[in-house]
Amino acid sequence: TALENLTRALDRGVDVVGGIPHFERTMRDGAESVRLLCEIAEKRGLMVDMHCDESDDPLSRHVETLAYETTRLGLQGRVAGSHLTSMHSMDNYYVSKLIPLMAEAGLHAIPNPLINIMLQGRHDTYPKRRGQTRVRELRDAGITVGFGSDCVMDPWYSLGKADMLDVAFMGLHVGQLSSRADMRWCFDAVTVNSAAIMGLEGYGLEVGCDANFIRLQADDPIEAIRLRAHRLNTVRGGRIIASAPCVEHVLDMPGRPLTLEASNYAPKGNSG
Repeated sequence: TALENLTRALDRGVDVVGGIPHFERTMRDGAESVRLLCEIAEKRGLMVDMHCDESDDPLSRHVETLAYETTRLGLQGRVAGSHLTSMHSMDNYYVSKLIPLMAEAGLHAIPNPLINIMLQGRHDTYPKRRGQTRVRELRDAGITVGFGSDCVMDPWYSLGKADMLDVAFMGLHVGQLSSRADMRWCFDAVTVNSAAIMGLEGYGLEVGCDANFIRLQADDPIEAIRLRAHRLNTVRGGRIIASAPCVEHVLDMPGRPLTLEASNYAPKGNSG
């Protein structure tokens, strides 16, 4: 059975409990699966990442149950709801109740912009819903929001390349996060926020942190997203494991520079 397979996987070292309640046959079955999976995580001391309400149905409300079980079992800070796309279609009155419940439970949110904009709204003619969850409202309520990719190359999304700058770029557009502060936040949504959701230790650029990072050909985080910046170095454990030369374009245009580097055209001054 599914429960036996889950138990076997956890016994072999899988360290996060997952689920997909909106795929159950009934809403009641979905709610029961959330309860059962959260209880398993609580007993084993594990985190939870629930594929939750990846639907255009505004009545798909399993995230409410997830918030309740998180609080009931004392799992605050260890549970994430991924996708949450039904929140895009929920009425504002219900959401005004739901988001505070999520914040109270210490629930994290993981929108997946590339796959969400690809799959959601498929049953719509026009107007056609974007489908991405309420990123701005969740963030402003104090909920940790980290953008995810979800798919790389599979039947649901065959164009992915595990590029988190692509994810940030799409999330910014779909969420209309276009102020300088919002764009800067989108970089955090694929870096520090996601690291916090995963509970990564030693993450960051401060002295004493693990030396795991990617060096980008960009002057600031906003330019990194705008350009989906070229990767110069990948460093793992203090060792360079991949490198590429700086990208520079050669021009043959009278009166223009001989070479052009895109990152030199970043706006100067405070990027925040």
